[in-house]
Amino acid sequence: MSMIGELSFFHEFHVKQKGVFISQEKYTQDLLKRFKMLDCKPIKTPKASNGHLDLDEGGNPVDKTLYRSMIRSLLYLTASRSDIMFSVCMCARYEAMSMESHLIVIKRILRYLKYTPYLGLWYPKGA
Repeated sequence: MSMIGELSFFHEFHVKQKGVFISQEKYTQDLLKRFKMLDCKPIKTPKASNGHLDLDEGGNPVDKTLYRSMIRSLLYLTASRSDIMFSVCMCARYEAMSMESHLIVIKRILRYLKYTPYLGLWYPKGA
């Protein structure tokens, strides 16, 4: 490490070495920009309090390509953001039959990411 300097970015992961702190803050900002959510209102929780998501057979279908792209981007983000893992996996169940109600939940997760772009994993030195 001393010959090439201190590691700061690796595959979209931002690394700080006081111990090791891994975050994807830049990826989160890029994700919000890609899905046009940079100007959205931030929210403090990744999912609604009832925590229920169903098939919603009577709902309006959404663009499957957009929905899959959002899900896959969020799944990549879960590598350093375990706080969104449950919500993202709940939405991933409905990737084949995505409805408008499912897209609303995905957008809520993105609004949560707008509120907490700096969160990540921290491994203290010597631990």
